[in-house]
Amino acid sequence: MDKQKIDSFNVIGIAIRTTNENNQAAQDIPTLWQKFMSENIIEQIPNKIDQTLYYIYTDYEKDHTKPYTTILGCKVSTLEQIPEGMTGKTIATGNYQKHIAKGNLMQGIVFEAWLKIWNSDIPRVYTADFEVYGEKTQNSTDAEVDIFIAINA
Repeated sequence: MDKQKIDSFNVIGIAIRTTNENNQAAQDIPTLWQKFMSENIIEQIPNKIDQTLYYIYTDYEKDHTKPYTTILGCKVSTLEQIPEGMTGKTIATGNYQKHIAKGNLMQGIVFEAWLKIWNSDIPRVYTADFEVYGEKTQNSTDAEVDIFIAINA
C-alpha cells in the first residue's frame, strides 16, 4: 500500500447509484459490468485515451455504508461529448492509497480487497475511489487490479 498524488482526470461511462446496504451493490455492480460488456460500451465512448477500464466510486452520501454512485468507463481527453445514456465525471486531483487485488477475477478478489479496506483504519475522504483494469487484468485467472482509495494527506 503506497501513497501517491494523482492528478485530475476525466472519465466517461455508464453509471448506477447503489449502496452496500442489504447487499444491493453485490447485485448492481455485476449488472453494470454485464451491460458494459454485452452492449460494447467501450466502443461508444468518445475521446478515449486508451482501452483501460476505470471503475469509479463517487458521490458518497456519507461513507461506504450509505448510497454512492459507481461509474464504469474509460479515461477521456475531454467531457465535451457525452453520449446519451452515459455520464461524464472529473476526478479531482488528490492523495490516494494504492491497494492491489491479485488472483482470479472470477473468485471475487476485488470484493475481498474491498472488505479489507472497509475494515481498516485508512483515513478515507470519500471523494472518489477507483479500480483500474488494464493490461494486468487480461489474464482473468492471474489478474492484478489496482484500487486507489482517496485519503487525507
